[in-house]
Amino acid sequence: MAVFDALHRRGFLQTGALAMIGAPGLLRGAAPDRPLVETGDGRLLGIHDRGAKVFRGIPYGGPVSGPERRFRAPAPPSPWTGIRDASGFGAPSLQPPGQPMGPGRPAPAEDCLFLNVWTPALDGKPRPVMVYQHGGGFVVGSGSTPWQDAARLVAENDVVVVESNHRLGIMGYLYLGQLLGEDYPGNQGLMDLVMVLRWVARNIAAFGGDPGNVTIFGESGGGGKTACLYAMPSAAPYFHKASIESPIGPGHMDPDAASVVTREVMKRLGISDAKALLSVPAEALIRAQMGGDPQSQPGTRLPDQTASAQPGIMFWPFIDGTILPEEPFAHSAPAISAHKPLIIGGCKDEAVFFNRLDPASFRLDEAGLRARVTAIAGPHAGEWIAAFRSSRPHASPSQLYMAIATAAPWRAHAIHIAEAKARQKSAPAYAYLLDYRDPTPVEGTTYPQGSPHASDIPMKFNTALDFGPRDPARLKTAQNMSRMWAQFAHTGRPGAQGQPLWPAYTLERRETMIIDAQCRVARDPEAAERRFITHQSGAEDIR
Repeated sequence: MAVFDALHRRGFLQTGALAMIGAPGLLRGAAPDRPLVETGDGRLLGIHDRGAKVFRGIPYGGPVSGPERRFRAPAPPSPWTGIRDASGFGAPSLQPPGQPMGPGRPAPAEDCLFLNVWTPALDGKPRPVMVYQHGGGFVVGSGSTPWQDAARLVAENDVVVVESNHRLGIMGYLYLGQLLGEDYPGNQGLMDLVMVLRWVARNIAAFGGDPGNVTIFGESGGGGKTACLYAMPSAAPYFHKASIESPIGPGHMDPDAASVVTREVMKRLGISDAKALLSVPAEALIRAQMGGDPQSQPGTRLPDQTASAQPGIMFWPFIDGTILPEEPFAHSAPAISAHKPLIIGGCKDEAVFFNRLDPASFRLDEAGLRARVTAIAGPHAGEWIAAFRSSRPHASPSQLYMAIATAAPWRAHAIHIAEAKARQKSAPAYAYLLDYRDPTPVEGTTYPQGSPHASDIPMKFNTALDFGPRDPARLKTAQNMSRMWAQFAHTGRPGAQGQPLWPAYTLERRETMIIDAQCRVARDPEAAERRFITHQSGAEDIR
C-alpha cells in the first residue's frame, strides 16, 4: 500500500471557531431559508445543497487533546446554548501531511470528533441511515472529502448519510494500557466510531433518519473499520446492515505487540516515562510516526519521506479481547453480527491505484514481472505467474502483475469474507466486483486505468459527474452503484431498477454482481484464480 506522508498545521474549523447565533426569533429574521435542527446537545443551523439539507462540523464527542484526554476513550460532547452554525466542516484527525482534503476544508487538528449529516428533508419521515467510514488506511483521510459528498446520494435515494472524522494513526491507535493502566484501553479510534453510532441513535430522528435502520459502510481502511464494527459488542446495538468495500486490516496484532510499538515511539521521542506521551506536542508524535529524527525539536521543518531517519510506523487496531475481541472474519464471520446482511467486494483493478506514480510498472518485461511478483509472493512467485497466465493467456507482463497485485491481498480478502459469511447462513452476503473499464490512461503511460482502488467512491456517492471523465457509461455505472447501495439501506437487499436481480452469495454458485453501465451476475468469476488464491492461503476451499 502506498505510504502517505506530511503534516498539516492545527486548525479547528473552516474559518475558526463555530459561530454562536442568537435567539430563535433573531435567527428567523436573519436566515429564514436555512434548515434548523434541534439535537440532544443543542440547535444546529445547516445549509441547502443540491436538493439536500446539510449539517457540517457537528461535535459528537468532547476534546481528545491534552494530558487528561489524549489516548483515552472519547467523552460525550458538551451541550451548547443558542444556535450553532453547521455550515463549515470540522477538523479531521492529525495525520501525515499532504493529504487531499479538498478546497475550503479545515486543517487537521488533535480535537477532531466532528461529523456531517446529509438529509433530503426534515419532515419527521423515518429514512434509512447510511454511516460511512472514510478510507485512507487507518492513518489518513476525513469525513468531508469532496468525492464522498453525499448530497446527490440522499436527494436521489431518500436516505440520510452520516460521515465522521475520527482519530487516526498514532492519535487513534497508540496503546498505553500496559504502561499506564486501564484508563487507556487502546483502540481509541474505533471507540470514536462507536461514539458516532451512539450519536446517531440519539439524534438522527431529528434529521429525518430512522435509528432502527442503520447501515454502516466503508472503503479500504474504511472497509477495515467497518469490519471491526461488525465484530464489536459495543457497536452491535447501533447498526443493522453493513457493506465492506476493498477492505484492508485490521490484522492480528495483540496488546503485547501494540506495546512494543509504543516503546518504539518513546525511543524515537527520546523519553523514558510513558506519561510524557500525554503532553508531548502532537506534532512531535506525528513526526515519530513518520520516522523523523527523534532529536528534532517541535516546530522545526518536518523531514520528507526520503529524508526520514527511520521507517514510518503504520498504526492499526489491535485485538484487545474486549473492544475488538477478535480479528474480524479471520476464522469465521463474527457471531455477534450473524443476523446482519453484508455486502462485500472491491474493484477489478485495485493495484493500478498503488502503482500510478511508478510508470515503469505499466511497461514491464518478463524479468520485471518476476521481480515484482517475487516481492509479493517470495519463492512462490513462479506459481502465481503460471496460475494467472493460465487464466489470462493474452495478458501482458504488466497486466499480469496488476492482476496478481490486486488478488493479493484485495480479492483474496474480499473472497475470504464472502465465504465466511456464506458459511454462517444466518443472513445473506452479497458479493460484487466493480468493473467499469475506464479507458483513460494512467498518467505518463498508455495503460488504461480500468477500475482502480478507490474508484468506487464517486460511484457509490454518485459524484462521478463532478470528478473524472463524463463518459456516459461511467455516469450510468455511478447511478447503478449508488442506487444499489441505497436500496440495500432501504430493504437489506441491494439492487437497481433496470439491472439484474442481485442474488445472495452461496458456496455452491458464488454469485457475484459485476457492476458496470449494464450490470451482470457472474457465477464464481475468476474461478481458477480464486481456487489458486484459496490454496495458497491454506483456507478451506468448498468447491
